[in-house]
Amino acid sequence: MDTPAWGLLALFLTVLGLLAWPLGRYLALLCNGALPRWMQRVETPLFRLAGTSPGQPMHWRPYALALLGFNAIGALALYGLQRLQAVLPLDPAGLAAVSPDSSFNTAVSFVSNTNWQGYAGESTMSYLTQMLGLTVQNFFSAATGIAVAFALARGFAARSTDGRGVVGNFWVDLTRITLWLLLPLSFVLALFFSAQGVIQNFEAYKTVATVEATAYQNPRLDPAGQPLKDAAGNPVLEDARTATQTLAMGPVASQEAIKMLGTNGGGFFNANSAHPYENPTALANLAQMLAIFLIPAALCFAFGRVVGDLRQGWAVLAAMTVLFVAAVVLVIPAEQAGNPLFGSLGVDQAASALQAGGNMEGKELRFGITASALFAAVTTAASCGAVNAMHEAFTPLGGMVPMVLMQLGEVVFGGVGTGLYSMLVFAILAVFIAGLMIGRTPEYLGKKIEVHEMKLTSIAILVTPILVLAGTAVAVIADAGKAGIANPGAHGFSEILYALTSAGNNNGSAFAGLSANTPFYNALLAVAMWFGRFAVIVPVLAIAGALAAKKRLPVTAGTMPTHGPLFVTLLVGTVLLVGLLNYVPALALGPVVEHLMLWAK
Repeated sequence: MDTPAWGLLALFLTVLGLLAWPLGRYLALLCNGALPRWMQRVETPLFRLAGTSPGQPMHWRPYALALLGFNAIGALALYGLQRLQAVLPLDPAGLAAVSPDSSFNTAVSFVSNTNWQGYAGESTMSYLTQMLGLTVQNFFSAATGIAVAFALARGFAARSTDGRGVVGNFWVDLTRITLWLLLPLSFVLALFFSAQGVIQNFEAYKTVATVEATAYQNPRLDPAGQPLKDAAGNPVLEDARTATQTLAMGPVASQEAIKMLGTNGGGFFNANSAHPYENPTALANLAQMLAIFLIPAALCFAFGRVVGDLRQGWAVLAAMTVLFVAAVVLVIPAEQAGNPLFGSLGVDQAASALQAGGNMEGKELRFGITASALFAAVTTAASCGAVNAMHEAFTPLGGMVPMVLMQLGEVVFGGVGTGLYSMLVFAILAVFIAGLMIGRTPEYLGKKIEVHEMKLTSIAILVTPILVLAGTAVAVIADAGKAGIANPGAHGFSEILYALTSAGNNNGSAFAGLSANTPFYNALLAVAMWFGRFAVIVPVLAIAGALAAKKRLPVTAGTMPTHGPLFVTLLVGTVLLVGLLNYVPALALGPVVEHLMLWAK
């Protein structure tokens, strides 16, 4: 790895730490409800209107039911908005209603914080759908994840012995997180993006003259407007030329801010963060990466404060950082090394004053290999899914790194809230394994980890691998699944595995070589996204309730410390062994085989 790459990584982590530390303090106050009096006066009418109050905590079951019901209603509303788009205002491009299967997939995608997009935003979604539908769900899905993390932190911190198992009030958490965290941060970040050149308007799409005319071929149409076909069934093409280009406009900066801060990833444009209207400068690119990790990192500090031991938050953050740095150390050199097939042909792939060197395929020229590869690691370590390069065009090993980061279970910083609670689930498993080794009843933060908690932990960990591997098996067997593969062989298998990994882990990024906007994939991926989100959240909330009902035990000489280097090593090892081993055979059939094929030719 060259010096600029190391320097960029060091700068990124340093600025992230400086921003996340004070935000973590604020998040702890938000979790504990210790807000200034003026904030409480503002929110009180909202709670009164909703018929609830901070003084009405919920048991984990009603908390989970409220969460599921709210998100189900959100999915129905977003589906309806897409289907009625053509007759609603703020549609200057005159876009038609979105198809039923794509509407279903998109509704589930944005509600589950996955933000998988099988469509091109600028040619599919109106301004109203982008703002009232997609952007609103960006806020609510992010707030839902943070609320679950708050509930689990309260479960660990609870000292009550009444056995009630209350974990907070979902409606209060949702309101406070949206009103006092996501909205203010998004407003500031949107202003910054606008200053950098991200567009924010309601203008109609603009037709501009190009520097030179472009030749292309169009299907010839019959009088009824249908494509003509020859005797072999192929479309009849005719030559055409154009000297104009249509530039999409829209309210981009406002969606871009919460897209990053909420680790959503759904782009206003099809090119996502490779589009100059979404990501115009190198400084904006760095800010986007920082925004993705900001809340997940800050939640680790908040967790330490909520449970009364800052070292616990540092330990979780250290484990995440070790895994992230290891991923970056692998992905950047893999892309800088270039393609060995080009090397065998005598192609010069060395970096010089005249060329970037390495594997520049699919990279945005403004950012180059280092910033693109770091962005790929950031967006897949978190559950963001935003991209500034095409992951399919990475080298086999370079493309495997983003895939593995998702397959670890969304714990390497992860999504807002989801990263913390998923890593804490692995921490529970780690202390259970350690307890078996030393013959003691495992404890974590003063709470005994017993059979009930381990059953719930097993469910939370195994749901996603089952969805990913079973879904991949269905897709590679079904004719409709194989029809979407653009590159047969090992790479085609990687395309399907990546898509199911992205959906099941609620990431949303894609290899971009799979034709997934079909009824088959829209339905299959929607199922993976919904259960990958909520079939994990429910057992996590059940764990929170079980822990909240337990008496918090005092630390003794026999208590295993869970804040030092030994525990961090144990936690990292547990994540790698349990989170990754499920996928080793599948990875061997995809990116590993493809890498060996490059060197065998």
